[in-house]
Amino acid sequence: MHESGTGRRFAEIAVVPVADAQRATVYEHGWQSWSPAGAYPASTHRSPRPRRAIWQTMAFRPGHPAPDDGFQGEGLLAVSTDGPAGPTRTWVASDPTRSVASIRATVRDGRVSVSADGPVVEVGPSSTLDDALGMAALHLAAATPPRPERPMGPGWCSWYGSWHEVTDAVVEESVAIIDREDLDIRLIQIDDGHQAGIGDWLSPSGRIRDMAALARRIRDGGREAGVWTAPFLVGADSELARRHPDWLIPDAVAAERHWGQRVGVLDTTHPDAADHLATVFRTLRSWGYTFHKIDFLYGGAMAGTRRDDVGPIAAYRAGLQIIRDAVGEDATILGCGAPLLPSIGLVDAMRISPDTDHRREPPDGDISQPSLRGALAAGRARAWMHGRLWVNDPDCLLVTPRAEDRDVRVAHLGAYGGLALSGDRLAELDSAGLAMTRQVLRPSTPGPVRWDATAGPDGGTIHGSSEVPT
Repeated sequence: MHESGTGRRFAEIAVVPVADAQRATVYEHGWQSWSPAGAYPASTHRSPRPRRAIWQTMAFRPGHPAPDDGFQGEGLLAVSTDGPAGPTRTWVASDPTRSVASIRATVRDGRVSVSADGPVVEVGPSSTLDDALGMAALHLAAATPPRPERPMGPGWCSWYGSWHEVTDAVVEESVAIIDREDLDIRLIQIDDGHQAGIGDWLSPSGRIRDMAALARRIRDGGREAGVWTAPFLVGADSELARRHPDWLIPDAVAAERHWGQRVGVLDTTHPDAADHLATVFRTLRSWGYTFHKIDFLYGGAMAGTRRDDVGPIAAYRAGLQIIRDAVGEDATILGCGAPLLPSIGLVDAMRISPDTDHRREPPDGDISQPSLRGALAAGRARAWMHGRLWVNDPDCLLVTPRAEDRDVRVAHLGAYGGLALSGDRLAELDSAGLAMTRQVLRPSTPGPVRWDATAGPDGGTIHGSSEVPT
């Protein structure tokens, strides 16, 4: 046993002989939706790291930095001794509702040393990496039964076309184009910008005057109404923070500066904060919103001093349960920015990659940040989750003329059975973009899908397949 630089204690759990480090592969699974995931050649001795300190909190795992040398999976790591198509050994968190171990792999002298800082089990062995991930899914589903899968979408999301400036007029314009072009869009999801502040979810921004009335108009048109929130975050400038500072975890900071302000974390173990959270989601449901994209969920699982003496993962799941109870069993919950394994059984769909973007390459080369490249890499590497743990959300289709590599985007979303959402300002589509949008729109379908990782973390291909163990 040895200690990491952060005081966490790691115990060696396996030694895997590797005859050829050039062929051996380590599959590393990140903590949350936006964390990188992929199969990396063992010979690189290193996987992606955050390029800025803030991204350790917002995109990797707070308080769990990876070592300078080696690989670190959060709750799941696999070692393939002869490439992804060869024999694979896999370790996974014993019970992710209680704890999610960091699992490390260090390559030296013809062997891979695997260690963990918490309880894990080995599943398999398996003949390929794809089979190994299927086995991991079976273990996770047995430990925490997923919610029943049902078709979702296709839909339209306001975020990438309007950012924080979504208005009644933008939504109505999009609905009119959907009707005129006879697009198969069954969900209209209002994203960030509808609310007065981060934490003030029931107060309108003014750009949308009446969220209940907007939901009625969407539903009257025969479509489902969806809404975005970041339920565990509280902006310093919000009315909630001013009126109830005692509802925040005093020593948890989700972001030093985001949305132009410091962002704290709601303590859902505080009875009044819990009641408030339930009221928010019961109200949104009463307004007619039955699809809930809940974002920046990593905040709810951050360490900190809560009212009740419970661990971060237990507190996180209790907060999700409050939301589930408030919206009802028949509503759809899409997690985003979410600790992945601790969310099993409480969400219907899950973002499995960082945000996409009109650009191919990410800022600073950090693939945890918005870009097509980051969305492709993590989305492919988490294809195995679809249909086993939830409906995968590979993020929106962007095909206006300013989007780079439009054909790649269409192929990427078309290869999944996951959630298909258009993210464009529909009025900005050219004829080719409209045809691409029409091609991709379809309801989610049962999984799972097969991932060919032989091309590496940026180039794996997805194949619909019935050969993957379920």
